[in-house]
Amino acid sequence: MDWLPLLSTLAGAAIGIVATLIADRNRWKREDAKEALRLRLDVYTQYTTTVKVLGETLRALAERDHATDGERALALRQAFRDSGISIASERMWLIAPQRVVAASNNVFHCLRRICDGYAGGTAVSSPEDRARWEARGIAAAEMRKLMRDDLGVGPLTERHTPLIPDDDHPAAT
Repeated sequence: MDWLPLLSTLAGAAIGIVATLIADRNRWKREDAKEALRLRLDVYTQYTTTVKVLGETLRALAERDHATDGERALALRQAFRDSGISIASERMWLIAPQRVVAASNNVFHCLRRICDGYAGGTAVSSPEDRARWEARGIAAAEMRKLMRDDLGVGPLTERHTPLIPDDDHPAAT
């Protein structure tokens, strides 16, 4: 009996099976990487949107008339809790790379300082308020840069949040 044709057939079948397994594994890895990228994009979008909306809400509440300072503080802190920033932050802590987590946490604490400042009586557009918003803007720009790097979309050439106009310092505009 001639074993050469049988061995050739078995070797060809083994090569075909191994090649199929390798191709399937590579396809699975690519799909897994795409899904991870989609998930990070979703988490980043949720976080940046929540940050933007919360900032606008805090400023609007701080500008509004309140019967007492206590009611103002209560409204601001309630808005912070109701904003969804804590949930968005937790998703960030679970999904994002360490550098993005650190940057997003910095933005979170900037917003917390803005909220606490308004709750403590800081007036909108006061020097302290401007400094807090500028710190938030710088932190958010760094966070977005790191997010874009992680997503592989490259840097932006313009600042997302412009400086707050300062009537006393025209160079700030």
